[in-house]
Amino acid sequence: MRKFSMLFALNLSLLAFVSVNSTYAGKPAEAPKADIYMKAKQDVPPPDTSSISGKISETMNSGGYTYICIDKDGKKTWVAIPETKVAVGDDISLPPGYEMINFTSKTLNRTFDKIVFTTGPSSQHGAHGASDKMSAHGGSMVSKGAEAPSGEKIKVEKATSPNAYTVAELFEKRTELDKKNVAVKGKVVKVSAGIMGKNWLHIQDGSGNAKDGSNDLVVTTQDISNVGDVVTANGILYKDKDFGSGYKYNVIVEEASITK
Repeated sequence: MRKFSMLFALNLSLLAFVSVNSTYAGKPAEAPKADIYMKAKQDVPPPDTSSISGKISETMNSGGYTYICIDKDGKKTWVAIPETKVAVGDDISLPPGYEMINFTSKTLNRTFDKIVFTTGPSSQHGAHGASDKMSAHGGSMVSKGAEAPSGEKIKVEKATSPNAYTVAELFEKRTELDKKNVAVKGKVVKVSAGIMGKNWLHIQDGSGNAKDGSNDLVVTTQDISNVGDVVTANGILYKDKDFGSGYKYNVIVEEASITK
């Protein structure tokens, strides 16, 4: 009996010791989520502030992008830019961009451990045909094609699917439609490609008010569209979406599929 009591007391002491140390040690930190398209604000990678330069060792075009492997002093860096004519052996210099981790290109059926999305070459040396320009959309962007004239009158009929809304209705009903599938038909008035691994479309259908911005809907997608296309976007609506780095929207439609 005395032996049992001593063992019981020892076990209690050990239990107390482990409990106290666990309390002060705290819980182990959870591993960050790998989904680069739905990162929380604190997970959005800050823009790289250094330029990227070197010799092109490998390149390919796919899905409206040119993928380039740049070799500098033995270090290889994969970069994606809007489709541009380049060649293996060219020297190239690119401005800073956003580094994406475990990025999968659906058109290439390939996953890059790390890849930087940025604009076209800083100079035309070693590259031809780049017609990119920077625009303000809460951050640095690449604009593909001409932006539609600001005074253009747009009138597009509402889509016919059960979950279809006009642009103005999406702004008006954003609270009840938050995180729900929606469809919207409109004219693409601006395209910004390769930002945080997405293409950003501005869609208008003639509804809403330009003064408060409720006439212009931002849609993110992996599909390619051109300014002037009339398209139907099917995706998930989010209200008050903040990506960090200045990317904040009262209404945005994400993960959209685009049909003409």
